[in-house]
Amino acid sequence: MTESFEKIQQPRLWRDDNWTARIIKNEDDDGWAVAMFKDGESEPALVGPWTMGRDKKNPKPLDGNAFGTLVKTASEFVRRSEQQLHASLHQSITVSAGPDRITVCLDIVPDEDNPYAVLSAKDEGDECLAKVRVAASFKLDRSSAVAWVEGGFARPGGRSCSS
Repeated sequence: MTESFEKIQQPRLWRDDNWTARIIKNEDDDGWAVAMFKDGESEPALVGPWTMGRDKKNPKPLDGNAFGTLVKTASEFVRRSEQQLHASLHQSITVSAGPDRITVCLDIVPDEDNPYAVLSAKDEGDECLAKVRVAASFKLDRSSAVAWVEGGFARPGGRSCSS
């Protein structure tokens, strides 16, 4: 079941397009901030400063143009955060092994209780050559990839792709 959120357009609260903008008191100073929430999320995706109104005491009210800009900014921030997370959890390096080029991949599984990673190797035809489970702290770099390939993919607890 998906939640449905009603459209709201108030001076300090605006909801539309799967996003909610909420004007909040800035805890760091006397100013104001805007928190952007993706619908269904309890934590804001983005919090930033908000402009004071003409009376220099209250916040400037939200409007359609400001909300559109905030949605675009928050969406881009979330997209970049997701890309960064993906890049940190999935790494690959291509190395030469004689005449062959082998791509070594490290895929981290961020399990809360038992995080681990899977180290795998593929040939140029994307055929799996080896796959082993390693510690989530395993560091994949050129030298570790070359050493693994040159060592015949040996790793304690490792298994071939066919098992």
